[in-house]
Amino acid sequence: MIQGVKIKKLDVKKDERGWFAEILRADEITDPKFGQMYITTATVEQTKGKHYHNRKIEWFCVVSGNALLTLVDTKSQERQEIEMGENNMVTVEIPPGVWHAIKNTSDGDMFLIAHISEPYNPEDPDTIQEDR
Repeated sequence: MIQGVKIKKLDVKKDERGWFAEILRADEITDPKFGQMYITTATVEQTKGKHYHNRKIEWFCVVSGNALLTLVDTKSQERQEIEMGENNMVTVEIPPGVWHAIKNTSDGDMFLIAHISEPYNPEDPDTIQEDR
């Protein structure tokens, strides 16, 4: 397992109305200021990300569909893959220096909710794109 990557198994509560799960709580975020939360989708077989950050921390949770999250430690080159989504409801914390890409492995769209420790700033994006 890559150092600093944390996987939290979600306690999913289901009933006839649907389901509920706590994705991320304030006590799980080391920096108390709020960064940015976003939702993104990927169509069948599409991959998003393919980058890393030098200072930002991201938390990913696939709330609909399924995906394969690939992580690579940019220092050690250690590689880790995590199945996420309806088949494995988890939140994954991705520390700085860990390259990440997420691929939709569903038959339909995949929906990802993410929190990042800093809001996006086009003047200082801290997003290093590269294929691996």
